[in-house]
Amino acid sequence: MQPIYPFLTSSIPGIGGHFRTVPEDFQVEERPLYLPCGNGEHLYIKVTKRLLSTPELVKMISTAVGVKVHGIGTAGLKDARAVTTQMLSLHFVTPEQLSRLKPDDRILSIDILGRHRNRLRPGHHAGNRFRLVIRDIADHARTTVPAVLTTLQQRGVPNYFGPQRQGKKGDNYLVGAALLSDTAKRARLSRADRMWYLNSFQSHLFNNILAQRIDSIDRVFVGDWAIKTENGACFHVETAEQEQPRADRFEISPTGILFGSRVSWADGEPGRIEEAVMTDAGTTKEALVAAAKTCGFRGERRALRVPLTELDWSLDGSVLILSFTLPPGAYATSVLRELMKADTIAS
Repeated sequence: MQPIYPFLTSSIPGIGGHFRTVPEDFQVEERPLYLPCGNGEHLYIKVTKRLLSTPELVKMISTAVGVKVHGIGTAGLKDARAVTTQMLSLHFVTPEQLSRLKPDDRILSIDILGRHRNRLRPGHHAGNRFRLVIRDIADHARTTVPAVLTTLQQRGVPNYFGPQRQGKKGDNYLVGAALLSDTAKRARLSRADRMWYLNSFQSHLFNNILAQRIDSIDRVFVGDWAIKTENGACFHVETAEQEQPRADRFEISPTGILFGSRVSWADGEPGRIEEAVMTDAGTTKEALVAAAKTCGFRGERRALRVPLTELDWSLDGSVLILSFTLPPGAYATSVLRELMKADTIAS
């Protein structure tokens, strides 16, 4: 079972309520990082789907169009229990071939965007626009919703990894932790499965680091690696007083580590927090670096917070309708859990 992580807005009561009563209560539109240039081997399409996961969509396209699964590129994985829109790239596929795939009650629409030279790859999008509906919320929502949302806009949304990373039982990270030292078990798994479980352990450790720093997610300290909001570049914080105004303007944010063979660890107080989290998990920095070298992943730094933009919300009796945009890799559940004060939100 997953740990219960602290809330940034813990002093504000949750509105409770029910989420995903119908798939239309969770709508996501992927924002493209770029549009196709007009020529190339890959046909870019935009698909709106309902009650269909991205892997299921890819398999359906593969079967209907006659292209291998690895010839279909996606920029992100979208939820099954939702209505979602995303781009895909199809290698050496013509519009005539695509016409074999007919819209139905799960694939709602298919739009051809044009050709491009490159395959779509994970992360090749500019973020996601969400429209969420929460029903049967508390009477105090009219005052507490704006209080929570104002805090999230000013200080940032805690950038926790969503619960789907840990599977139905919430314990994928335990498998990942075991794989670090169990070479025989690693050898029995495909590379994709091996990396999925190891990434689950990375996510678990990151969430624990964020939980330790939840009250200061908008502050940078000496020893931090800060990330630039504009381009994702990281730099080492030498003088906190000099950099804090940039954090206040959301130009930069502190980060936590996703361990790997080449990623930089924090030092100073942020570094002590990172190492303490590793110790609590029964491992060490040195052991994680050695295991990452063996398993072949470099690691990275991840922002402890993300901006909440294009915010719009309305209340209709006991129903909250909420729209906002988050950057790539951020989870809408991080906003929902702050509002609802619930850690059982499926994402």
